[in-house]
Amino acid sequence: MNYYKKSLDLHKKLKGKLEVISKTKIKNKDDLSTVYTPGVAEVSRTLSKNPSLARTYSMKANSVAVISDGSAVLGLGNIGPYGALPVMEGKAVLFKEFAGVDAYPICLNTQDTEEIIKTIKNIAPGFGGINLEDISAPRCFEIEERLKKELDIPVMHDDQHGTAIVVLASLINALKIVKKEKTKVRVVINGAGSAAIAIAKLLMEYGFNGHNMIMVDSIGIIHHGREGLNPHKVHIAERTNLKRISGQLEHALVGVDIFIGVSVADALKPEWVETMSEDPIVIALANPNPEISMEKAKKTRIKVFGTGRSDYPNQINNVLVFPGIFRGVLDSGAKQITEKMKLASAEAIAKLVSKKELSASYIIPNPFDKRVAKAVANAVKKVSK
Repeated sequence: MNYYKKSLDLHKKLKGKLEVISKTKIKNKDDLSTVYTPGVAEVSRTLSKNPSLARTYSMKANSVAVISDGSAVLGLGNIGPYGALPVMEGKAVLFKEFAGVDAYPICLNTQDTEEIIKTIKNIAPGFGGINLEDISAPRCFEIEERLKKELDIPVMHDDQHGTAIVVLASLINALKIVKKEKTKVRVVINGAGSAAIAIAKLLMEYGFNGHNMIMVDSIGIIHHGREGLNPHKVHIAERTNLKRISGQLEHALVGVDIFIGVSVADALKPEWVETMSEDPIVIALANPNPEISMEKAKKTRIKVFGTGRSDYPNQINNVLVFPGIFRGVLDSGAKQITEKMKLASAEAIAKLVSKKELSASYIIPNPFDKRVAKAVANAVKKVSK
């Protein structure tokens, strides 16, 4: 199936994937006077006096802005706001289809950090949450942190935290397959962008030992004292690889239990897998082609293999996370997406795979499993109390 051509044809036919549908009909003057002027003036006066009632009297209670500057779109790189638009539309469709959340694609024609923050703050009154998407590192860190401090609605950069949550969920179950403990396993994360750093932080928050974790970027192994590290990598270097192992990816992999790839296609060589520990776990998330192909992985000692692809078993996909997590914070009225919520979301996803179902080829629910968004939302609401 040529999905590139099929997608082009669909988008041309539909003129985009979204439309606005009214919740109420306007059939006569009374309807018009209630929905619009003069009746709406009373709603305006009410919200002007008490903005906190916007969740009660407006669409704010179920609205999320999906915002990108087009600087890091899929595996396509910096392709700008027009290139980002169909992806943000698609994200909005997933919000609606999987969790009933009304999401709106907003693509900004600027990549200036201050302009982005100012713009989002100015449009925030109309939304109950902000989903940041496809914004390049390291700007994405500052943008998210600033907005979390300066807004009173939940803000999440999905490329970071959605990825981290779904990876953790997959590892919770993968470790059951190989009968290893989170505190003892050795982990290599190949890639050191926003998703990789978020994965490392969340794994450590869950109880993985940072001493046994190594991160590798395009230059080589990250360790304390390595020159040229940005502040975010410096922070990771202070918490991981305490033995200060240096070298390249192949050196980091010796004796390692888990490989997590958020890097580039074919980064993991089959011969390097043979140097890993017994029953290695490989999560290869490079898009669209993983760090090692399924065909090559099958010929190695890999025990559990997951990718971002829908045509392979164990699809590690953010769609398992973001619809439910925003459904949960919108319903609960939470003003932040906390670490507790992220951990609870990962555990909720993992628990949907029963002991009877759990196998090396089934460690995480299918993206079309309708239980997922509800389970995540309920987990978020529970810890938000």
